[in-house]
Amino acid sequence: MSELYLRIALPSPLRRLFDYRAPTQVSVSAWQPGVRVRVPFGRRELVGILVETASTTNVPTNKLKDALALLDEQPLLPPSMMRLCIWAAQYYQHSLGDTFNWALPALLRQGKPAQARQQKMWLAKLPLQLDNPLLTRAPRQRHALQVLAQHNQGIAHERLEHFGISKDSISALLSKGLVTEQIRQLQDLPHKPPSLAQPELPLNDEQQAAFNAIHANNQEYKAYLLAGVTGSGKTEVYLQLIRETLATGKQVLVLIPEINLGPQTLERFTKRFNARIALLHSNVNDRERLEAWLAARSGHADIIIGTRSALFTPLKRLGLIIIDEEHDASYKQQEGLRYHARDLALVRARTANIPIVLGSATPSLESLYNAYNGRFALLRLTKRAGAASQPKFIRLDVRSLPLDSGMSAPLQKEIRQTLEAGQQVLVFLNRRGFAPVLMCNDCGWMSQCSECDARLTFHQRDNELRCHHCGHTEARPHQCPSCNNVDLRPIGAGTERAEERLRILFPDTPVLRIDRDSTSRKGSMDTLLSPIGSGQPCIMIGTQMLAKGHHFPRVTLVAILNADGGLFSADFRASEKMAQLIVQVAGRAGRASDLGRVIIQSQLADHPLLVQLSEQGYFAFAEQALSERRATGLPPFSHLALLRADALKAELADLFLEDAYSIAEQLLDQLKIEGVELLGPITSPMERRAGRYRAQLLLQANSRAQLHRLLTPLCNNLENLPSARLSRWSLDVDPIDLF
Repeated sequence: MSELYLRIALPSPLRRLFDYRAPTQVSVSAWQPGVRVRVPFGRRELVGILVETASTTNVPTNKLKDALALLDEQPLLPPSMMRLCIWAAQYYQHSLGDTFNWALPALLRQGKPAQARQQKMWLAKLPLQLDNPLLTRAPRQRHALQVLAQHNQGIAHERLEHFGISKDSISALLSKGLVTEQIRQLQDLPHKPPSLAQPELPLNDEQQAAFNAIHANNQEYKAYLLAGVTGSGKTEVYLQLIRETLATGKQVLVLIPEINLGPQTLERFTKRFNARIALLHSNVNDRERLEAWLAARSGHADIIIGTRSALFTPLKRLGLIIIDEEHDASYKQQEGLRYHARDLALVRARTANIPIVLGSATPSLESLYNAYNGRFALLRLTKRAGAASQPKFIRLDVRSLPLDSGMSAPLQKEIRQTLEAGQQVLVFLNRRGFAPVLMCNDCGWMSQCSECDARLTFHQRDNELRCHHCGHTEARPHQCPSCNNVDLRPIGAGTERAEERLRILFPDTPVLRIDRDSTSRKGSMDTLLSPIGSGQPCIMIGTQMLAKGHHFPRVTLVAILNADGGLFSADFRASEKMAQLIVQVAGRAGRASDLGRVIIQSQLADHPLLVQLSEQGYFAFAEQALSERRATGLPPFSHLALLRADALKAELADLFLEDAYSIAEQLLDQLKIEGVELLGPITSPMERRAGRYRAQLLLQANSRAQLHRLLTPLCNNLENLPSARLSRWSLDVDPIDLF
C-alpha cells in the first residue's frame, strides 16, 4: 500500500503548502480537507489546515516528517469556507495558512477542541410541588420554582440572576429534591424557531419599496446598495428583511464597522427577536468567541453580528448578508491579511447565491460606481423616518474669531441656548488628547516622537506625551530639553482640552468625553451612553466613535470644531473621507421631532467642498468626485496595489523596492502585460515609524485581471530576493490608505 502524504497550510508567511507523512495509525478516510493537524515545524509545533492529500511528494524522504496528530473528526471548515479562504489568499496575495488563521477563533488556532462548553442547567422536577410544606416559609424558593417551571428546557446556571433567582435558593431547592441539575451542551438543545418579541414599526413608502425589491429576489445572489440619509430607517428595513429570512429557516450575518456599536445593535436585535443571537468582535473573550463561532457553524445561532473578522464565520444555513455603514474604513484590515470585508462579503454572497445588502448614508465611491454601472441595485431613502427632518447646516467662518480651546464665542452661545431648551449637544473633534503638541515658548522646541516622524500628543490626565502612530509614551518634561526653559505650552486642542473647558463653561451640565482613551475599559461605553439615553441635557465631546450608528433623539445641535483637516491632503481619498465624516456626524442631529442644527467651524467656510456638502448634500459631492476620479484615472476607474517595505536603515528598504521594480519591469515585458504602471519607489509620506524607515512602490492598472497577472509571479520572485531578508515587506491589494 502506497504512503499517504498530507498537504497542509501552516500559519507562516511563506506562500506555499507543506508536505507531511500521514501517521499509519490513522484511517485514510479520516484525512479530509478542512481538518486541523498538529505538525512539527523546525523546533516548534504548529496547527495547520489540511488542504489535500496526495500519493506522491517532491520532498526528499530524509526531510519528510510525520504529522503528529489529527485534531478533528470532521472538517472544521466546510467546503464553502475553504473556497473563500483560498480565493482570499490568492486575491490578496497572502499565505493560505495565515489566511486560515485569520478565519479561526484563537482557541482553535491553538489546537483546542472544537466543542461547545458544557452548561449546567436547572429544571423544576415534575410533577411540580408548589404546595410542598418545605416551601411554606420560603417565598423566594417558591418563586424560583415557579420561574423554572415556565422554562421546560431549563435555565442556565449563569443566567439565574437574570430571572431573579439566587444561587442560594437553587441550592436549597436541590437539597429538598424539588429541582434537578443537568449538564449539557448547546448543540444538545432542540433549536426553537425564531419569532418576533416586539411589534415591527410601519415602513414609509421608500422603506417599503426597498424592502419589496430585496424580498422579491431573496432566493438568489444580488447586491443591493441601500443609500439612505441618516435617520431614514435603514435599520428597520434590515430588521424586517431578517424576519423574512429567519422565517425560511435561514441564518443572517450582519457586519458592523465598530466594536462600540455591537452592544447597542445586539440590544435592538434582542428586543425585536426571540432568537439566538451571537456577537463576534475582538472585545469578546476567546471562549465566548469560540462558543458563538460553533453556534453559528452548527446552525444554533440565528443571527450573527460582528465586525470584519466575523465574515469568516461558517454558517450552516446562510440566507442573507447585511453590511452596515459599508463605506467605513474599518472594514479594511491594515495588517497581515489585508482584506476588505465588504468586498469579500460580496464574493461570499455570490458563491452562496444569496442576497447581500450594503447600507450607508454616505456610500463609498466604489459602491456608487458599481450601482451606476448596474452591478448593484441602488435603493434610495431620501427622507427621515417618522416626524424627523434633515438638519440645518451653518458654516461658521472663524478666521477673525478667537478660539477658546477650539470653540468660538458664537458656538458657545449656541451650545448654551440648546442646553437651556432642555436638549443635548454633540461636539465633534477628531483629535484625542489634550493638545496635539507641547511647545517651548522660548526656543520653539516641539515634542517629537523619538521613533517616528510625528509629534507627540500631550495627554494631561496622565501627564504624559504619546505617539498616536507607534504607541511610544514618555513623561511630560518639566523643562525644555533644548533650552531648559520651563514655559512649555500645549498648542492646539484635543478632546481632553475641549472637555475641560466645557466643564468650566457649563458647570451644571454633564460633559461626556467619548474617545478611544475614555472607552478602553470593558463596559465604559455603555456607562457613558446611559445618561444620554435618559434624555437629560448634556454635552458629548468625542471623536469619530460618535459619528456613526448611534441614535441620540435629544441631540439637536452638532458642532464640528475643525472641519479643515481633509481639504488639502496628498491622499486622493481625503475629500471623500472628510465628506463622509461630516455627513455622518451631522446625521446625529435632529433625529426626533425637534429640528437639528449643524455648525461647522472652519477657517475656509467658503471652500467649494463645504459649500456643496452643506447646500446640495453628499450625492452631489459624490457625483462630482467620481467625475474627477474618471478624469484622473484613479479608483474606481483603475486598480491599485501598494508594495511597502520597511527596514532599520532607509537604504535597505530602497534596495528591496528597486529590486522589486526591476523584476516587475521584466515580468511586464515577458508576460506582455499591458496597462500596468509602476509608480516609485518613493519614501512613504511618514518615512520613519516605530524606529523603521519606510518606502513604497505603487502599481496602477486599467484592468484588475492584468494587475493580478503581474502580482502572482511578482510575489513568488520577491520571496527569493536576498534583499527581502534585510527588510520587511507587504503587498496591499486595493489599498485605501497610501500612507
